[in-house]
Amino acid sequence: MVPSSPRALFLLLLILACPEPRASQNCLSKQQLLSAIRQLQQLLKGQETRFAEGIRHMKSRLAALQNSVSRVVPDALPVSCPALNTPADGRKFGSKYLVDHEVHFTCNPGFRLVGPSSVVCLPNGTWTGEQPHCRGISECSSQPCQNGGTCVEGVNQYRCICPPGRTGNRCQHQAQTAAPDGSVAGDSAFSRAPRCAQVERAQHCSCEAGFHLSGAAGDSVCQDVNECELYGQEGRPRLCMHACVNTPGSYRCTCPSGYRTLADGKSCEDVDECVGLQPVCPQGTTCINTGGSFQCVSPECPEGSGNVSYVKTSPFQCERNPCPMDSRPCRHLPKTISFHYLSLPSNLKTPVTLFRMATASAPGRAGPNSLRFGIVGGNSRGHFVMQRSDRQTGELILVQTLEGPQTLEVDVDMSEYLDRSFQANHVSKVTIFVSPYDF
Repeated sequence: MVPSSPRALFLLLLILACPEPRASQNCLSKQQLLSAIRQLQQLLKGQETRFAEGIRHMKSRLAALQNSVSRVVPDALPVSCPALNTPADGRKFGSKYLVDHEVHFTCNPGFRLVGPSSVVCLPNGTWTGEQPHCRGISECSSQPCQNGGTCVEGVNQYRCICPPGRTGNRCQHQAQTAAPDGSVAGDSAFSRAPRCAQVERAQHCSCEAGFHLSGAAGDSVCQDVNECELYGQEGRPRLCMHACVNTPGSYRCTCPSGYRTLADGKSCEDVDECVGLQPVCPQGTTCINTGGSFQCVSPECPEGSGNVSYVKTSPFQCERNPCPMDSRPCRHLPKTISFHYLSLPSNLKTPVTLFRMATASAPGRAGPNSLRFGIVGGNSRGHFVMQRSDRQTGELILVQTLEGPQTLEVDVDMSEYLDRSFQANHVSKVTIFVSPYDF
């Protein structure tokens, strides 16, 4: 600190120049020196006081400035993405367009989604995909009706008008109108002599139930009523769940192989081959019941590659072994892979939820605060969408009717995020066996 008084500065120079007061006659006397020291002490004390006041004032100004800055409302709004429209003939799930928020889309029955089923808002204010739209489905474009049947479009379904002699939802079955055991149309079992009575000089004839009177008067005969053809016509209720066999005076219903006829004589029920006393699948495989049949499955874990390997923890689940600390590609591979098998009838009414995928945090550990669901593989050909049903659950939804027999595979993914940081993802491989029948 430099003294501000010229006299004080002069006294300070004298003191520094004469460290030993008696060494020179030109130095100050003892009294003068003590007086100069006292003046300097007072000067320093005053300077110290003013310096402390300056420090306090500076601290006060800084605190006021800090409070002022803290109260200022930021001018920049959170980054958001452009608003998305609900597709015509469809639905939109999600109304927030901020960073990391997701929006999901589905279409109404009779339409299929063109574009992504889910999009995410990126930090640069753009979506991960384009705005999707819904396109009408032509159910008859695949020519599902067989043997000359005519296809009639419906809402998310079709109907086949079969030619004479054909039956089934796709006209795939031959109508069995002849008697069993190889009988022919002229067989006497399908005709009866009428019961006639003379009433007031006129003859009246009648037939027993299941027959109708045919022929001219005096030469009439009771012919069998073919209920299978009669009720197989368009607009008539179905007599049988599967196939109708005409019998003399009546009919009977049959079921395809792998089904049993129920007590009402009309309905068919699938036979579960997997619950029999004798195993139907080889050792090491698992039996999966399907419509009219069964499948023997033995899912395998992916083969190891580099520092990535999987271990089978149950018949239907594989888990990835721990990754090396510096292996980022390893951590982005599925942590778990599970296998699921479903059996569906043909022409199932849509939309319908087939499968749900959810997460649960381990005790004592914080769970993910964001989940993302999606379809990542398979041969689904756009028959399915994956959408969120709540914060922790995603649903696989069938949106197009399926015609069997066929086998579809769809791989669904659930990715976990904690504070926008990727944690892990889980893949469920769903195999769907579609029966050739609609029951």
